[in-house]
Formats: sequence, C-alpha cells, structure tokens
Amino acid sequence: MTRLHAYLVRLFASDAAALFGIALFLLFLIQCLRSFDVVSVKGQDLLTLAGQALLLMPTMAVVFLYISAAIGLGRGLRALQASQELHIIHVSRRSGVLVGAIALFIICGMSLVLLLSNFVKPATQRQYNEWSASVAADVVGRALTSNRFTEVVPGVTIAIGGREAGGELREFFADDRRDPESRRTYVAKSALVTSDDEGYVLQLREGAIQYMTDEMQFSTVSFQRYDLAMDRLTGETGSRNEAAETDTITLVAEALAKGRLDGRARWEIGERMGEGIRLVALCLFVASLMVFPHSRRAGHEVPIEIVVLVVAFIERGISSSYQPDWLPAPVVGSFGLIALSILVLLLRFRAFRPQPRRVSA
Repeated sequence: MTRLHAYLVRLFASDAAALFGIALFLLFLIQCLRSFDVVSVKGQDLLTLAGQALLLMPTMAVVFLYISAAIGLGRGLRALQASQELHIIHVSRRSGVLVGAIALFIICGMSLVLLLSNFVKPATQRQYNEWSASVAADVVGRALTSNRFTEVVPGVTIAIGGREAGGELREFFADDRRDPESRRTYVAKSALVTSDDEGYVLQLREGAIQYMTDEMQFSTVSFQRYDLAMDRLTGETGSRNEAAETDTITLVAEALAKGRLDGRARWEIGERMGEGIRLVALCLFVASLMVFPHSRRAGHEVPIEIVVLVVAFIERGISSSYQPDWLPAPVVGSFGLIALSILVLLLRFRAFRPQPRRVSA
C-alpha cells in the first residue's frame, strides 16, 4: 500500500467514523429515553437501563453504518475537491490508486456491517431478550401480593389468592388488555414461576384462558397445564423470533442438518446479507458522483449528506414495495443502484480517459 493509498483510506474512514460515533451516541441517549419505563414502571436500576440500551446498539448500528460510510466517503472526496488534490490525482494519472482506496474502504465497511449483522447483532439480541425475561420475572415476582390487584405494566393486571410452600401460587388471575382487538384473561387454580430453555415461564394448572374480541365475542379454552412466557405479560405482545437470535453459521449448520432452510431463517440471512449490499450500493453511487474533479463553485452544490439520505430513503422504498420471489430479502433497490452507479462510472471514466498526444510531422 502506497502513502497515497493509505492517506485516502484514512481520510474516508476518519470522516465516516466521526459521523458514526456521533450517531451512535445520540441513538444511545434516545434509546435510554425510550426505555425509561424500565426504571419508572418496572422498578429496575439505571445500570439495567444503560445495559439494555447498549445491547440494542448493534441493531441500530447496522441500520446507520452504511449511511455513515457513504457520507464519510462523500465528505472525503469533497475535501479532495476543495483542496485541488482530486485534480492532481487525475492529472498525474493516479486515478487507479483512488479507485483502489475507494474499493478497500467499501470492502472494509461491508465486512464490518456483515460482522455486526451476522454475529454481533444476534448475540446481543439474545442477551437482551434473556435480560428482559429476567426483568419480567422480577416485576411479576414483586407484584404478586396476596388478595391484591396489581397493574404490573400498563394494561396488565395480576392478582393471587396466596402463596404456598415452595413458591406455589394459589388462585392466579391475570388480565391482559393491551391488544385492542383481543382481551385475554388467565385464570388458574395454582401457578409456579420457573424457567426453561426459552426463559422464565408461569406454569399454570387447572385453569382457563378467556378471549374477548373488540366485537364483544367471548370464548374460553380450558387446560390442565399451560406454560405462559413471562415476557408475554410484561413485554411486547407477539412470539419470540429465534432466528433473529441465532448467528448465520448456526442457521446454515441447522439447515444442512435438516436438509432444508425454513422461511424465517432464509429471510433473516437475506436481510443480514442485504445490509452489506446496501453499503456497497450507496458508496458506489457516491463515488460515481464525486470521484472526478469539476469546476463548479462549492456554494452551488447540493450537500452530499442530503443526497445520501434521499437516495437511501428511495432505495428502501423501492426494495420494500417490490420484492421478487428469487430474492431472499428486499434488496432490489440496492441492485438497481449498483447497476446505475457502475454505468455512470464507466461513462465518466471513458470521458476522463487521457487522449494520446498527436506528434506533428
């Protein structure tokens, strides 16, 4: 690697890293504010609040990293244009070094995105869900007071008739009215707080689940035993996505063992790989716009930051609205952007190709 090569890569990376660090810090503060119910409602300490916010950072980092990389690349090329270094690189026929530096920057950025999305994000997501389940068990455990109705979280009320030796609960009652379309009521003769491979659960015995829709339709399902996940009473409604908590190598190994890749795992792997494709597409687009020098005044240019955000928004919109069956993830917008960027680069390289000198006789 030459000095020019190292200088260019360092220039692009420093701008991208500075923007990415500021964005992550702001996102961390926003996440702390959004999760403040962990302290105010669920009675946990600030360490739990900060820890859960940190575990969500890889998920947000994956979403924002490709935008930061594209803006960092654009800022670096803009700085080269302002200092006339970009003109010197092309005049001295060192454009190959510039292209190599951009390619190395894109490869490093894509590798970081794939590392976060395929390994770091699933690990932190699994740890976050386990921590949330532990918080849920603690919330329910402190709220279980004999002969008293307690709202553990907004929309969920729990009551018990008493406690037996060994932690068994008598006359368990829970009313979940968070879902406006279906209200659920759990009634059991006894219950026990325990844990399994999926986390903390309430083992309900000799009871029933009562459903009431928004149209006042009522139904009841009786059971001898029913395991109720604790986070169903204290967290968001919905089932737990195990594929999102499993790294890509494990998902592929499980698929090879089963002989097939199920739909949810296929979609999860496609989404993870798609984040790397988005970074390549957006950085190539920025390079196609700014890799060649020009004589325009700086005050008459549209800021590259706005261009990147608008293009990223359009790419997401196209990918989400058009999903062909042969693609495992919504990345058709990224492939279209890559094709457009390569076409523009080829046309501009042809226009900027130095012409051979004609020697007069």
